[in-house]
Amino acid sequence: MLALQGAFREHREVLDALGVDAVELRRPEGLGGLDALVIPGGESTTMQRLLDTSGLRAPLQEAIADGLRVLGTCAGLIVLARSVLDGRADQQPLGAIDLVARRNAYGRQRDSFEAALEVDGLAGGPFPGVFIRAPVIESVGDAVEVRAEHNGRPVLARQGRVWVTTFHPEIAGDLRVHELFLQDVA
Repeated sequence: MLALQGAFREHREVLDALGVDAVELRRPEGLGGLDALVIPGGESTTMQRLLDTSGLRAPLQEAIADGLRVLGTCAGLIVLARSVLDGRADQQPLGAIDLVARRNAYGRQRDSFEAALEVDGLAGGPFPGVFIRAPVIESVGDAVEVRAEHNGRPVLARQGRVWVTTFHPEIAGDLRVHELFLQDVA
């Protein structure tokens, strides 16, 4: 998992519970040999600056273009998006998934909420989506498959090997979104 900033420890706990041999990525040389990568929630502008200062931006973009599977949650979605609204002028997403994201679209921390989400392909009933200062997906390209919605807006989407959520599956107490992503890795 990308361990520059954000909720990478929480993702690590979920992956450990699923028996995944997870490593924390902080430098470009760590990209070699990865089967998949999780980009956690956190602060997207800080995360993107750290991608630059660590030297990870270009090698990560190349690895994703070469087929590295990626799950981006909340800020991770913003990092992976084609375009970001309400971001900093110098904020440059990776362009790994054809969608437009709007930062902090649900409001401030006090506006955080949980919602039961029906996720396409996920057995066992609704998934408890935890939305904390979450982005919204404003639009998706034709190649993007929407797997879950909340109030008519996409909240879990996929394009090829890139998966994104606007919510935090790592703190939901439910392993199924990670399991669904990992099925795609196998």
